[in-house]
Amino acid sequence: MTEPTGVQRTVLGNGLTVVSEFMPGVRSVSIGAWVRIASVHEPRPLMGVSHLLEHMVFKGTRRRSAKDIAMSLENLGGSLDAYTSREHTAFQARVLDEHLVQAADVLGDLIFSPALRESDLQLERKVVLEEIAMVDDTPDDLVFELHNELLWGEHPYGYSILGTRDTVASLGVADLRALHGRGYQPRHIVVAAAGNVEHERLLEALRLTGWEDVARGDDDPAVPPAPVAAPPGVRHVERDGAQTQIVFGVPTVRYGDPRRYAVSLASTLLGGGMSSRLFQRVREEMGLAYSVSSFHSYHTDSGTHGVYLATSPETAKLATDAVHEEMRAVAEQGFTAEEVAAGRGQLKGQITLSLESSSSRMYRAAATELYGEPYRPIDDVLSQIGAIRDEEVAAMAAAYFVPELQTVLSLGPGPGTA
Repeated sequence: MTEPTGVQRTVLGNGLTVVSEFMPGVRSVSIGAWVRIASVHEPRPLMGVSHLLEHMVFKGTRRRSAKDIAMSLENLGGSLDAYTSREHTAFQARVLDEHLVQAADVLGDLIFSPALRESDLQLERKVVLEEIAMVDDTPDDLVFELHNELLWGEHPYGYSILGTRDTVASLGVADLRALHGRGYQPRHIVVAAAGNVEHERLLEALRLTGWEDVARGDDDPAVPPAPVAAPPGVRHVERDGAQTQIVFGVPTVRYGDPRRYAVSLASTLLGGGMSSRLFQRVREEMGLAYSVSSFHSYHTDSGTHGVYLATSPETAKLATDAVHEEMRAVAEQGFTAEEVAAGRGQLKGQITLSLESSSSRMYRAAATELYGEPYRPIDDVLSQIGAIRDEEVAAMAAAYFVPELQTVLSLGPGPGTA
């Protein structure tokens, strides 16, 4: 697979960073804006304020009502969405190439000119509280929230992105406006686009819709505290239900660490598909779970690797022991050469297939700026994965899969995993 264009980058006079990748042969454009402020920057009493602000900008701006915003791109066949992560708050749209200016106009209006009215807050707070209640009623979501809290202790990585009932109930318009004024400044924002859009055309769309006219701002970027994980531990949370949800996890490397791909490859071999060690052992050989899988995430200054499964309360201890046995085996002995070779192919295929849409290319373009990494053609990335040595994968397994290093949280009836 070849990439004849690559990512282009421009920093406007007001500090706004713009990156884009042209994709020939498509008619769509995905465009998004990433604000460099989110849950990791929040003090505990304001937990959830970034997510609440993300909701509130959709309640209306100086030029548009909430319904106007909802109809603005849907009437053109496009879509508009947003999310809050640990490190960024993102707003994104996907439209036909001919509607790029309209998408840029709507996104700019949302980001820079939200009304943030008290009357809207009273309603939207209820919506967020319902979102929190939905997580509370969904065990396979709640277990990850509880595990993050146990893994990271008092660090903001352990906070709920949604906030708690108490913190959301206490947030006011003044908190939202303070966050907006401090963080939603051009010099803290990355605009990324991919699809049938040339870079100069994107810059022109932003100029036409006023992005370049917004004042730069003078607040320094938010700096999160250095990550400090809690000591490894085991905890069970009693809850009625038919299954026990179990998450294992450990801190790993940051996004920019060159070992990231070796960690991802080791994770793939451990629990990344039907052929993985855990799927074959826990499901196929022992019949203890419908699904069992590994996961990994990377941030600016840290990362997480983990395993998730759900099983009957009566077999929770047996399933946990099986996962620990497989972890110990690969931590001490590594993987076979055949496994690593197959894993390389699986990881390369997953990455290649994931980059066939304009949205995924937009995310990749944004990541080059958000994490300070140079753009690399996909062929270079695939070559790097192909060059990962067996001993590198074994080293990552030895560093992060040792059972005694895992923080384990179980949620459900009975004694759990202890």
